[in-house]
Amino acid sequence: MTCDEAEILLHALIDGELDAGHSRDVEAHVAGCPRCAAALADYREMSKAIAGANLRYRAPLELRRRIEASLPQAQPQTSAPSRRSVIRGFAMGSAVSALAATGLVAIVLRNDDEQRLLSEVVTAHLRSLQAGHLIDVVSTDQHTVKPWFNGKLDVSPPVIDLTTQGFTLIGGRLDYVDARAIGAVVYRRRQHVINLFVAQTANTERRPAKMETMQGFNVRRWSEQGINFWAVSDIGPDELAEFGDKFEAALRTSS
Repeated sequence: MTCDEAEILLHALIDGELDAGHSRDVEAHVAGCPRCAAALADYREMSKAIAGANLRYRAPLELRRRIEASLPQAQPQTSAPSRRSVIRGFAMGSAVSALAATGLVAIVLRNDDEQRLLSEVVTAHLRSLQAGHLIDVVSTDQHTVKPWFNGKLDVSPPVIDLTTQGFTLIGGRLDYVDARAIGAVVYRRRQHVINLFVAQTANTERRPAKMETMQGFNVRRWSEQGINFWAVSDIGPDELAEFGDKFEAALRTSS
């Protein structure tokens, strides 16, 4: 493990967010690296100081009075609400309830969750481009990369060699998205990196591919055989779609 990799994981180690394997790797590196050991000690002291500090602040009474004085005064109600306004209120409430009953609220929440995950996989892609963090197991042989994941994740990612089709398999690694470990199978297209993030899902329904762009990167995401896939790269959307199509076709053939 390099110092750059350890630096990324030190905070996660302090917060207890690493699995046993990565915790051992970081601790082994720190034991032999005075620089990272000093950084870890500083982070721990900072964490203790923040935990023990009284960060609450009570605003002075005069400030409260000035704020209240600047607020618009409430207008007194001159008459009782009419029956029509009450009925209109009930109708509005019924409409909101109907929307919730049809699942539209759930759709909004699900879309928000999908955007959050999309942001996290793009962040993981950016993190992987730092020196020494792209690959944990280096190999162009799918029969080497796939077994490496065994026992490290809930599901072993499918690893398919697409070298003859223009997308070179170069290895794999563990990454972290949505506060859990997931697999990343790494490909190269000319000088461009393609990270294929793979995570298990309880939903076995197939979801067709969708292409999106975030922070200048293209993302092709889809679900199949109880697995969520996100392919992230700075190659053009047409090439990334080609990669996804070839991967899906090869996956169905091998199943």
